[in-house]
Amino acid sequence: MFIQSAARFAAFLVSLFLATALWAQDVNLMSRDSSIAISGTLLSFDGQFYRVDTEFGVLTVDSSGVRCEGPGCPDLEGYFAQIRISGDPTGTEALLPALITAFALRNGYQVEEGAQGDGAPRVMSLFEPEDQTVVGEFLISDTSNGEGFADLMGEAADMALSLRPVTEEERGLAVMAGVGDLFDPHRARVIALDALVPVVSRSNLVNALSLLDLTQIYTGQISNWSALGGADAPIVAHVVRDDLVIGSRVRQMLLPAGAADTVVVHDDYAALVAAVEQDPYAVGLARLSSGGAVKPLGLTGGCGFEAAATAIDIKSEDYPMTRPVFLYTPARRLPTLAREFLRYVVSPEAQLVVARTPFADQGVEEVSFRGQGQRFANAIRHAGDEISLSDLQQVTSVLQGARRLTLGFRFEGGSVRLDAQSRSNVRLLAELLEAGVYDGKRLSFVGFSDAEGTASINQALSKRRANAVLIAVQRSMGEAFQADRLTFATEGFGEAMPLACNDVDWGRLLNRRVELWVSDQR
Repeated sequence: MFIQSAARFAAFLVSLFLATALWAQDVNLMSRDSSIAISGTLLSFDGQFYRVDTEFGVLTVDSSGVRCEGPGCPDLEGYFAQIRISGDPTGTEALLPALITAFALRNGYQVEEGAQGDGAPRVMSLFEPEDQTVVGEFLISDTSNGEGFADLMGEAADMALSLRPVTEEERGLAVMAGVGDLFDPHRARVIALDALVPVVSRSNLVNALSLLDLTQIYTGQISNWSALGGADAPIVAHVVRDDLVIGSRVRQMLLPAGAADTVVVHDDYAALVAAVEQDPYAVGLARLSSGGAVKPLGLTGGCGFEAAATAIDIKSEDYPMTRPVFLYTPARRLPTLAREFLRYVVSPEAQLVVARTPFADQGVEEVSFRGQGQRFANAIRHAGDEISLSDLQQVTSVLQGARRLTLGFRFEGGSVRLDAQSRSNVRLLAELLEAGVYDGKRLSFVGFSDAEGTASINQALSKRRANAVLIAVQRSMGEAFQADRLTFATEGFGEAMPLACNDVDWGRLLNRRVELWVSDQR
């Protein structure tokens, strides 16, 4: 399946390059004194700079210093920015239009949406209200995660909206295409949050499944609902194609060897939800943002772990199948309007807009110590042999009276590198600190670990991770930031507060974390 998908992706990429070559036009850029001439194929123009593919490679030339000759020269007088965005329809249909509309209104523009033909991009035009001058156009194509990346590589899109991270294969293709390293944090912005949830028909008697149950369902080891407390009926499992690519979290957490041949594969979540709605014995892995007349199931674990895809648990990544929503950009200059939009979508103001969509926003919330009661009860019940009563009392002594922030930090598997959502959280926290949100407070970075290894080593490791996150945040802040505006502290409690079972990989991944707690100075 993966080889066929890669072949289709490569063929699609080639077709995009051919289409781009046919669209591009020849230009000749002459210096004002005609002493220097640059000839080539115009790739783009952002209102100030030309990007031209020449015999010397791709060059960026300031339009103020040259005059343009040839069939590809743009109209400098009537220029307005066209920003092309391609990607998953779940985000392009609900999230992007809301953000673009809010961005336009914030800047005093009027918004008009043009009629959309079959297969044509959705066009959202921005106007100056006084004279109806067009400022720019956003052209939104409802494609897929993979096609969004392909459009980005083929210069058919300026941004790619994806509900999953770029894969290793796509990363390599992007580098070859001159788009840059899409693993670079500057190439990917987390603009919203989502979650993958198991869904069934509303008539299904089952209300929760464990991740082990899901693995056994999707690999064919469990094939009847009666084995899970449901009706005596065969299970029909559904999944979206993008969740089966190598490197996806579904493959990492549930299906390292792939899914059974009996699993029904869909191209998008809307099709999956529609299929599950119609079949009382179906189960699917859907996005929380997908909606639909289906019943989401909770997640359980053998050690008493329970989780639901609530906004707070999604923000803190306490829900194991949290998924960031990415906006990827190429390593080239974009029009001014596009750059302003990219700054806006990660702002606190934009997150208020996201909160009114089916997605979860990244707005920071505070959870009281008392509100963590279930976590503390679980920690006491499942404390390992090396965790003493005094260890748990130490955690309580340090955290009592403080509030946990929904900004959490986790690490990629087998690595000290922060994951994508955590890297976004570092930038978000730095902005909040620079804005003075926590002035006069005590901000504690509290590290935890899984239960592998000895308790003393895990305690030291969790403290080092807390220090590493604090350093990353401090490096992200401007040089003008005054460190005495608040107090920073780091703590390490090792394996004392598990969020999930330590006997499975995904549980250990959840337990390796750094939490953020805020309190009044003391």
